[in-house]
Amino acid sequence: VQLQASGGGLVQAGGSLRLSCAASGRTFSRWFTGWFRQAPGKEREFVASIKWNGGSTWYPDSVKGRFTISRDNAKNTVYLQMNSLKPEDTAVYSCAADVPLVGPYYSDSYSYTEDRYDYWGQGTQVTVSS
Repeated sequence: VQLQASGGGLVQAGGSLRLSCAASGRTFSRWFTGWFRQAPGKEREFVASIKWNGGSTWYPDSVKGRFTISRDNAKNTVYLQMNSLKPEDTAVYSCAADVPLVGPYYSDSYSYTEDRYDYWGQGTQVTVSS
């Protein structure tokens, strides 16, 4: 399993970016996937997650209403559309996958916890200037 995030860059406050996470693996359509971010000197933070069928999504209050996670199982790709970006959104954004039967089972209630994710991709830098 490999995950590759892309789409980061430098944007002004109020702008938008769309991140992509391309995954390898024949069972991608069964994976629970998420996005996390880590700013310098801070702990990694949950940003968004999506159920394997795209039927449910989760966000923390800090990004709710501004960020949208989606997936295209035919393309083995998860997206993070980020609108109304703020300087505090500046971080390295990484995608992660919870692959069935690889680790312990977690219910949907634990969509935000790092422990549920079995695989992590390299991050992509997002910088929002004021």
